Amino acid sequence: MSPALIAALPFLGALLPGLLIRTGRTNTAFAAGLTTGLALLGLLLHLPEVLAGGVVKSQIDWLPAIGLNAHFMIDGLGMLFATLILGIGLLIILYARYYLVKTDPAGQFYTYLLLFQGAMVGIVLSDNILLLLIFWELTSLSSFLLIGFWKHLPEGRQGARMALTVTGLGGLSMIAGMLILGHIAGSYNISEILQHREAIQSSELYLPALLLILGGAFTKSAQFPFHFWLPHAMAAPTPVSAYLHSATMVKAGLFLMARLWPVLAGTPEWFYIVATVGLVTMLIGAKIAIFKDDLKALLAFSTVSHLGLITFLLGLGTKAAAVAAVFHIVNHATFKAALFMSAGIVDHETHTRDLSRLGGLRHLMPITATIATLAALSMAGIPLFNGFLSKEMMLEEAAHTVWAGVPWLVPAVAALAAVFSAAYSFRFIQHGFFGPVRDDYPLKPHDPSFGMWASPAFLVVLVVLIGLMPMTFAGWIVEMAANAVVGGDLHMHPIKHWHGFTPALAMSLVAVIGGLAILAGFAPLKRLWEATPRPEAKAIFDAIVGVAARAATALTAGLHNGAMARYLMLFTLGALGAGVWAWMGGTQGPVLREMLPVTPVAVVGWLMAVVATGCVIAFHHNRFLALVLISIVGLIVSISFLYLSAPDLALTQISVEVVTAVLMLLALNFLPKTTKVESSKLKIGFDATVAIAAGLAVGGLIYALLMRDFAFPTMAAYHLAKSYELGGGDNVVNVILVDFRGYDTYGEVTVLGIAALSIFALTEALLNGTASRKLIAWRPDMVRGGDKHPLILLVATRVMMPIALLVGVFIFLRGHNLPGGGFIAGLVVSIALVMQYMASGFAWTQARQKVYYHALIAMGVLAAGVTGAGAWFNGMPFLTSDFGYVKLPGLEKFELATAAGFDLGVFLGVVGSVMLALGGLSRLARRAAAMDEERGAHIVAEKPEAREVAAAASVAYPDGTPLPRRWLAAREEKR
Repeated sequence: MSPALIAALPFLGALLPGLLIRTGRTNTAFAAGLTTGLALLGLLLHLPEVLAGGVVKSQIDWLPAIGLNAHFMIDGLGMLFATLILGIGLLIILYARYYLVKTDPAGQFYTYLLLFQGAMVGIVLSDNILLLLIFWELTSLSSFLLIGFWKHLPEGRQGARMALTVTGLGGLSMIAGMLILGHIAGSYNISEILQHREAIQSSELYLPALLLILGGAFTKSAQFPFHFWLPHAMAAPTPVSAYLHSATMVKAGLFLMARLWPVLAGTPEWFYIVATVGLVTMLIGAKIAIFKDDLKALLAFSTVSHLGLITFLLGLGTKAAAVAAVFHIVNHATFKAALFMSAGIVDHETHTRDLSRLGGLRHLMPITATIATLAALSMAGIPLFNGFLSKEMMLEEAAHTVWAGVPWLVPAVAALAAVFSAAYSFRFIQHGFFGPVRDDYPLKPHDPSFGMWASPAFLVVLVVLIGLMPMTFAGWIVEMAANAVVGGDLHMHPIKHWHGFTPALAMSLVAVIGGLAILAGFAPLKRLWEATPRPEAKAIFDAIVGVAARAATALTAGLHNGAMARYLMLFTLGALGAGVWAWMGGTQGPVLREMLPVTPVAVVGWLMAVVATGCVIAFHHNRFLALVLISIVGLIVSISFLYLSAPDLALTQISVEVVTAVLMLLALNFLPKTTKVESSKLKIGFDATVAIAAGLAVGGLIYALLMRDFAFPTMAAYHLAKSYELGGGDNVVNVILVDFRGYDTYGEVTVLGIAALSIFALTEALLNGTASRKLIAWRPDMVRGGDKHPLILLVATRVMMPIALLVGVFIFLRGHNLPGGGFIAGLVVSIALVMQYMASGFAWTQARQKVYYHALIAMGVLAAGVTGAGAWFNGMPFLTSDFGYVKLPGLEKFELATAAGFDLGVFLGVVGSVMLALGGLSRLARRAAAMDEERGAHIVAEKPEAREVAAAASVAYPDGTPLPRRWLAAREEKR
């Protein structure tokens, strides 16, 4: 199974739980477990090759020009993390089946869980930093859904927002750092970046890249001062806490530091930043954990402390410390996930997690007590358990670390953190499970069913086995992953319990004795802790968010006040300022071209454009006249394109002008035909100054470009040279649209369809929603023509319809080699159809409509997409066209190009979009006219002398739809 498929399986499987939810929770859990199990099996099939030192790769080129490729790899580090993610994920799925109650939407839960699982697997298997960044942000989004799964709990919603805010901001920092790192290395592929250690560390951008990348790693792994979000995320269901906050999500930052360790570690900057932050986090998290009464809060801060321990080891920059970090990642995942699930069992069975209300559970819940006690002893670093081994390795490294010339500081802080770690572990055991049985539990405790304790029991078995036989059950995977971290062959010393009387052993003894002493004197220490003033991270976070929200609101209110004129003015000034700055800072080449002769035709066209533009400004208060004048400007621009030998642009421009004018006329039908004078003379003068300055700047820039040659080959020259060779077409414009920049065109057609659907949705709301009351208040402010369907226009459009359709087909077919194409053909056919609506009326035309315009848009997007995807079967990138020549009997040889299929999609999308927008606006106009006639009929009914006239005026639409009575009393009186 390829690494890409392994990463994709959880995303594909995320569809199943939601579909199977009606079949029962067991089926949804089975579907989620089956998907995870398949991915885990596919991963383990590569284990022999990875153990032998190999790297399994899967490469899918997407946009290689910018380095964005779907490249995946499985090396030792990726194998370790992916195994933890999928293996513990499988256990969590089983545990959640029995933990969640019937009212919890299990299908939704497992869908979110698999989405998160896929994002995490994607992170650890990515061989491209841009792809890794995508998965990184997906973990933030999916964890937001999981943490806030219990939406009815305010603390759950707040914890989800806090986690998303902190990790999301860190993700933005990491994006910048990763881009800088890729720029230094000259590649965005991780396997290639790891080969450029010297270039990266000697670069002047090393420190900015390091700080930005660590910003993302520290926020995700809850390092000081970003540690506060993790305890608040404990409002999530316990399966989420056990999965995200012990084994997976918070390990993402550690994975990133381990992945980039070969190129970032080993410098003083790395040591002082990473090791110091890790050491401080280890100490602060352990100290806070001691005094937490909530089981999950205690475990949350202990997680923060252990994450700091691993960060500290990675920060030391030595191979031995890297081995210890990898080993503790394994150990922490096993005992901490077991502890979280044990805490969930206690909460599930007793309905409380408060240590002050627990105790004596070893008598009532012996299985759970055994599991939790063994896992907590490992967390405390007691011999014969796996946590002791990696803790000893950490203390050994700390004992030989000198910080800023002080040899005792790091060992002292590490030993103190170990004391605190032992203290909260002992308290978890003593206050939760030992002591006398109480009679005031919220619910009578008892051990749960096998399905709930099976998962933590399995992990505790690993805790014991690794502790007793570390080299047999963990040594090989630690060596495999550590080799990938340090970037070379690693001669790892055997992991064992006894190394003689060493400083690390002495520090361990101090930790155990100190932890027992803190437990013995816990009561007075707790009172002292509560009496000591200390900053509250949540209050600080809320205050910062409040200040940022108020500042953003003030800025938004000042800039975005709803006035389009202000937005355009700010945009124009910004663009003008940027242009002036670029112009002043650059150099101009010599003038190499002569001006073309100025012909009388060109002068007349220019004067007409200037006059029409001036008239638009002078008469813009009359909206109808302004639209006509703008259309004149558009037609002159079309003629200019034709004059400058750009017939494709001319055809497109004139077609767009006609369609736009019709649609705008329909829209203006509901707006006042004139606007009031709203601007002062000072404002008008300012606007005129900005407009003239921008116009002169754009004109000067165009003049400067046209009078000079570029010093480098232009894209236009490449398109002209390669149009026929690569695209099989002589019409360079069309080849650009359907081949060279086909992806842009595909996006534009999609956006055009979305815009038409938006217009349809808005008109539907006006027709059928509460907004329809606006139509009731609408009054036409101009006298309507008496002849709705002029006979000459009606006959002309009926005769021209088949001719126009034939012209559209002709333009479509010739577009690849001569002026034309799908876009222009679509506009021509749309104009032909629009004229039918204008001449015969909406009702008559709609009754004869045989095409569903929604489907036409979908068919267009689908046709373009399928044509583009067809290139994959030929081993070519998306939207690469192919062509060839065909000779049929009785016909000359002619060309067939796959681009025609894409162009057909463009054609269908344009026709569907234009007609859907037209149809929506036309239906709106029809309903408004009907309402106006109903109002007239009501008034007529109140005048007996006008009833006979009104009754005689009742008619129907050509399709038989009855029209309301018309109010003709006023006209009859005039007669």
